[in-house]
Amino acid sequence: MTLALYGHPFSSYTQKVLIALYENNIPHEFRSLGPDTPQHSAEWLRRWPLRKFPLLVDGERNVAETSIIIEYLHLSYPGPVRLLPADPMAALEVRFLDRFYDLHVMSPVQHAVDGALTGDPVKRQEGLTLSMEKLERAYAWLEGQLAERTWAAGSDFTLADCAAAPSLFYADWTHRISEAFPLLRAYRARLLTRPSFARAVDEARQFRHYFPLGAPDRD
Repeated sequence: MTLALYGHPFSSYTQKVLIALYENNIPHEFRSLGPDTPQHSAEWLRRWPLRKFPLLVDGERNVAETSIIIEYLHLSYPGPVRLLPADPMAALEVRFLDRFYDLHVMSPVQHAVDGALTGDPVKRQEGLTLSMEKLERAYAWLEGQLAERTWAAGSDFTLADCAAAPSLFYADWTHRISEAFPLLRAYRARLLTRPSFARAVDEARQFRHYFPLGAPDRD
């Protein structure tokens, strides 16, 4: 049975899993969730009533949470791109960076987005202010980590980069990565040229007008 992924192309966490699928050319069926596909939504909610996506379905197995989904793919559908190193300590570093991008980059972005979605100008500004403070701290820390590294954890593309790509993509839209962080800016640019992420970005391009903070005319 072909793998099925429930999600939305414009969702950062859906993109995170799509990158892993595209990196190793893993056959799958993408089941987009939205008003035009009620049958997908019904099946998704039946399988995962917590109403979070993406969700990977492999036969009767439902796999939730992006990092777990990618580790599941690593174990069950290995390919030429190893998204987790064989060395346990190196894998621990990759897992840490994966969590860093999700918790300290993407979460502040989501906070700003949630504030904007309320339609309340005060909550919008409050969300942006807090997000900018947290992102600036994250940017500074990442700048120090990226010295002499091509990818998040070193010379190899890993799970950490799957998390970093959409996180930094939307973070830069929310609070621009300034020239004070040249290594981080260059890393984001490299991620955008990676074929797996470039494909995910292109597939979501038609939805940019939904970004409540205003999608910039770039990328």
